[in-house]
Amino acid sequence: MVRLFLIHTVCPVSALGTGDSRVLYSRVFGPDEGMLSEQHRELNPEERRLLQRERTAVVARQVRSAVSLSREASGRMLVEVVPGEEALALQEADSGVVRLRAGDPFSEEMSALWLGVQSVGFVLVCEPHENLLLAEGTLRNLTRHCLEHLHMLGQGSEVLLRSNRIDALLSRLLPHGQLLFLNHRFAQSLEKEVVAYMAK
Repeated sequence: MVRLFLIHTVCPVSALGTGDSRVLYSRVFGPDEGMLSEQHRELNPEERRLLQRERTAVVARQVRSAVSLSREASGRMLVEVVPGEEALALQEADSGVVRLRAGDPFSEEMSALWLGVQSVGFVLVCEPHENLLLAEGTLRNLTRHCLEHLHMLGQGSEVLLRSNRIDALLSRLLPHGQLLFLNHRFAQSLEKEVVAYMAK
C-alpha cells in the first residue's frame, strides 16, 4: 500500500534555507495508526496533524538531498523547459528510491520512490513489501498528468489552488493508496476519464 503522495520543491527557493524544501501538496492514505508509534497514539487530532506535517517535511528533505546528490553525480545541467514540453522534462527526470528506516520518520520501515522534474519532486512512500516497479509506473503516470494538466513547470503554477484536481487524479489512479495492475483496455479507459475530468 502507498502511505503518502507528496509534491515538493527540490531546488532552492529564495524564501527557504539551503536545506529546506517547500511542500506543495501531500496526501496520506490509510489510517495513520499504522504509522504511529505507541508513544504517539494518545495525541489529539491537532497534535497528530502537526506530527504528520513534520514527517512529510522530513521525507521532503531526504528526497531533496537524494535529488541533489543524483544531479551532482550525473553532472547534467538543468535546462529550463517551456510550457508544452512537459513530456521531454519527464523523460529527463532524475529518479530513485530512498529507504526510510523504522523511526525515521515513520514507526515502520518504508520506501520512498521519487522523480525530480526540474525544480519539482514527486514522491510515493510505500510499505516495504510493495511492488516497486508497479509503484514507479504509477508515479510516472501521476507525474505526467500533473505536469500536463496543471502546468507545474511554468511560471506562477497554481498547484496550491488546484489540489482538488490532484485529489481527483489520485482517486482514479491510486484509489485509497492501492496500486492498480492495469490491462491495456482498462488503462485506456482510465486515461480518457482522467483527461475528460482535467479538461473541465
